[in-house]
Amino acid sequence: MKAYQIEQFGIENLRCVEADEPKPGPGEVVVRMRAASLNYRDLMVVKGTYNPRMKLPAIPLSDGAGEVAAVGDGVDQWVVGDRVMPIFAQRWYDGGSTESKRRTALGAGAQWQGTLRQSAAFDQNSLVRVPEYLSFEQAATLPCSALTAWHSLFVSGGLKPGETVLTLGTGGVSVFAVQLAKMAGARVISTSGSNEKLERLRELGASHTINYREREDWDRAAVEFAGKDRIDHVVEVGGAGTLARSINAVRVGGHVALVGALTEAAAFSPINIFMKAVRVQGIFVGSKKMFVDMNRAITAAKLRPVIDRIFEFENFPEALAHLESGSHFGKIVVRID
Repeated sequence: MKAYQIEQFGIENLRCVEADEPKPGPGEVVVRMRAASLNYRDLMVVKGTYNPRMKLPAIPLSDGAGEVAAVGDGVDQWVVGDRVMPIFAQRWYDGGSTESKRRTALGAGAQWQGTLRQSAAFDQNSLVRVPEYLSFEQAATLPCSALTAWHSLFVSGGLKPGETVLTLGTGGVSVFAVQLAKMAGARVISTSGSNEKLERLRELGASHTINYREREDWDRAAVEFAGKDRIDHVVEVGGAGTLARSINAVRVGGHVALVGALTEAAAFSPINIFMKAVRVQGIFVGSKKMFVDMNRAITAAKLRPVIDRIFEFENFPEALAHLESGSHFGKIVVRID
């Protein structure tokens, strides 16, 4: 089979290699991978900024979808032909996250190889079923970005109909957050630096949009629209560079889901956090149970992931460069055929 491999850091150093076809051990399933999707974490992994001491060689990407090609002894959950997705953290089935569970995340080292390969073996408990109405390409977007948005809004945030959610940017997590919040009957305010992207956010259901290049004080602009003490949740993807404004925008006693760190570090004072009694919760994707719950909800709503562009397997380096450019809206997918 073919697989992409990081032998030394850098997009220019990626290699497509020939590898042995995996065979299922007891309790394992071999999945013929049909599609994979990119997250910003993957770019960091390839460039060496995620973990400079990561053990190499390593196969990148954490998200993917495919079909069961073979089953090992004792497998009773899957049969050949089932359409499945591996979960992000391979041993996080339920309950809270722990260090040992976190370390089983795919695509960030030699121990837990990623999804950018034609075939892969997984424990039968570390897979979930693809919703019937979704293609492999659409399903491949779910394991990290969609689940992170779900965890942020419904598990951590306890989102209720009629509440107001502020989202930042148009990456995978942010776009899924808009879709999921609207699905739940919430009001959404969204930011972007592109008027074209803001129009697309409105098409997805955002009630109000803000161009942060035109309104540097986008936090104040969001409050002006929503009303004081009306922004209940912020899905914060920027990190240090945007967190202070997110705290400014959210209501007293509100909730900020901290899911990324895309902007450069900036001076930050914690005073507003305790003065406003804001709950800031770090989000690390989610468990298998959360994934199953989310799939049930999106299936009922027939929510369709937003795919920016699909690249062929041999063009994976171009897909990473597209992600790095920041010009995408939603998810970038690689087709594995």
